[in-house]
Amino acid sequence: MRLQRLLVRLEVLDMKRLLLGALLMSVASLPAMAALRVGDPAPRFTAQASLAGKDFTFSLGKALRKGPVVVYFYPSAYTGGCDLEAHTFAQDSGQFAAAGATIIGVSLDSIERLNDFSADPKYCAGKFPTASDAHGEISKSYDVAVQQGQAGLKDVRGVEIGHGFADRTTFVIARDGKIVTVISNVSPTEHVARALAVVRQLQGKSSGA
Repeated sequence: MRLQRLLVRLEVLDMKRLLLGALLMSVASLPAMAALRVGDPAPRFTAQASLAGKDFTFSLGKALRKGPVVVYFYPSAYTGGCDLEAHTFAQDSGQFAAAGATIIGVSLDSIERLNDFSADPKYCAGKFPTASDAHGEISKSYDVAVQQGQAGLKDVRGVEIGHGFADRTTFVIARDGKIVTVISNVSPTEHVARALAVVRQLQGKSSGA
């Protein structure tokens, strides 16, 4: 009788462990969502950035004086989805410029990696700058989650990445500094398409169309 009770208790404990494990798995698999919302003021930042292989200091405040800004966070240069996203932004950069919008990519890549990436004709192609958030401070200010990098993980060139990964999240910021759109949980190319649609809408409003 005692043995039977003991077996029953063990079965209950195993079931609880299984349920807890399933719960943790489901939480871990939930899509990341940026905590900043439409209408929130976008945190201002300055950062070391690269355009066409040359580094400079990017200022969100200065960029907003010219018009809306697309701030897009991405995991890492020279990785599949990020390469496609950068290529698409570069390809459509003229349309963003025509709508009066500035594009700035943000990742935890070092400025040295970004100097290569920003000039690479396959990706950024010198069409828009990318900023180095090496310590994750900009990502944190925008409530963008950062996943810890894995030791030895290499990019498409076979070069070790060596940094954490910001979740892919795009913010479109109006000239008044307010966030008008937050894009996440869609394909890299959809980030570009949706951001372009929004800046065109802003252009229409500003022109009274």
